[in-house]
Amino acid sequence: MIIAFAGQKGGIGKSTTAIAVAAAAHDRGMRVLLVDADPQGTARTWADVAGEAGHSTPTVVAMGATMHKAGQLASIAQAYDLTVIDCPPRHGDVQRSALMVADVVVLPSGPSAADAWALAASIEVVQEARVLREELVALVLITRKQGRTALAKSARRVLESSGFPVLKAELGYRVAYQEAIACGRGVTTHAPRDAAAAEITSLIAELETYAHGQEESRRFVAQAAAAG
Repeated sequence: MIIAFAGQKGGIGKSTTAIAVAAAAHDRGMRVLLVDADPQGTARTWADVAGEAGHSTPTVVAMGATMHKAGQLASIAQAYDLTVIDCPPRHGDVQRSALMVADVVVLPSGPSAADAWALAASIEVVQEARVLREELVALVLITRKQGRTALAKSARRVLESSGFPVLKAELGYRVAYQEAIACGRGVTTHAPRDAAAAEITSLIAELETYAHGQEESRRFVAQAAAAG
């Protein structure tokens, strides 16, 4: 399964979430590939910090706007149980490349109405990709949520009107996420009793349901083709 965390807006937690998910899956014993497609290199820096501290991490590689081409990411990803792509903001060519190879794209969005409005540009990129790849699953993830506020509830209603499913799992605005990255760990290992760890665990569990759905869909298509 290849999951891309994408979005045209910066500062909404794409890198933080991609690293947290990849690290948590790795710590559970899965073979994980983390693709750093962001020129800022947050995932690569995190992996360097982890290496210096002696922490085990997923395999981290850098890729860009050619990752969808033959012999690139699709070939490498076959050796892993899970591939997570951290896409950059505003680099449309890189995001389009990621969407050409991903099974699932997750669009993080902050909890404000302004964040929800900014999601429109990201949705447009995904819709363009789905013209060529109808099977691409697109999901919206609420990030940087601050408590049970009316603002957050309002944002969820706006996001649900985007036409894409909004994940039940939500990520709060928590210090533990940044602390974990700073010390080269995943948040589920760095702060296993923190609410952030529970959020990532819930997110992975929910994403797994979509992964199983994709597997069933591919199996059905293959069986239908063989029968025909």
